[in-house]
Order: sequence, then structure tokens, then C-alpha cells
Amino acid sequence: MLKLTSVKLLDNLYKQFKIRNLDDSFTLQKLINRSMDLYVNDEKFRKQISEYKNLKVSGSALWEKHFTML
Repeated sequence: MLKLTSVKLLDNLYKQFKIRNLDDSFTLQKLINRSMDLYVNDEKFRKQISEYKNLKVSGSALWEKHFTML
């Protein structure tokens, strides 16, 4: 069974992902599904992802932060 969902992506990062995959059939859906599988089944991967700090705060987090400050 499949679950249809939507996510907000960092625009520049998504553009870089698409450029790297111009000649490849590796899709965003494949990346997400494989990443989720690793996250669920591989403790080392889960820790690495959880501790990764090299990205900007997403739009939804900024939105929540804005309203908690009001």
C-alpha cells in the first residue's frame, strides 16, 4: 500500500538533487523510501540523520517558531 503525502523541500537542495540525477533514474521517491527504511532499521543511520546539522531551518519550523513567539 502507498501513502500519498507532501513535504516542503529546501529549494536549492532540491535543485542540486535534480541536477545530479539528470542521467540517472534515482528519484526523490526512491531516496525517501530508502532513507526511511534505513532510518527504521539501522540505528547508526538513524543517529547520523538525527544529529545532522548542516541544513537551514525549514519553512514549517520557521512558521511554528514565529507563532510561539507571539
